[in-house]
Amino acid sequence: MEEDGYQGDVCKRFLYVNRRAPYGTIYALESLEVVLIGAAFEQDVSVAFLDDGVYQLVKGQDTSGIGMKNFSATYNALGDYEVTKLFVEKESLAERGLTADDLMEITYEDEDDDWAEKPSIRLVDRAEMAALMADQDVILSF
Repeated sequence: MEEDGYQGDVCKRFLYVNRRAPYGTIYALESLEVVLIGAAFEQDVSVAFLDDGVYQLVKGQDTSGIGMKNFSATYNALGDYEVTKLFVEKESLAERGLTADDLMEITYEDEDDDWAEKPSIRLVDRAEMAALMADQDVILSF
């Protein structure tokens, strides 16, 4: 019997899809909080950034002019929760005039490789993103 994201003793694969800009709505912050909660319960968590969601990972965010708290530094904590698969759609970056160089450097320590720091962000094209989505058990879109 399936319940609360588990099939017997096997954890399902969860993909959290971020399509909205980081500020102006609560979606980006809520997504980040839900990702951390899922990871705390040892879910197999991946996070996708497409459309305006790619702006969530842009480095050097300054929210002082809009009066909102900048939560972008929290993405650096994802590796501590074993969230190491952040997928960014290449086409979404290009459509917004962004490149991989515009994104924060988010890393994790790979315990299987003598704790070497490795990048969490993986650039994928639309076809790869579609395949990734097709391979998930649960997709939550924000």
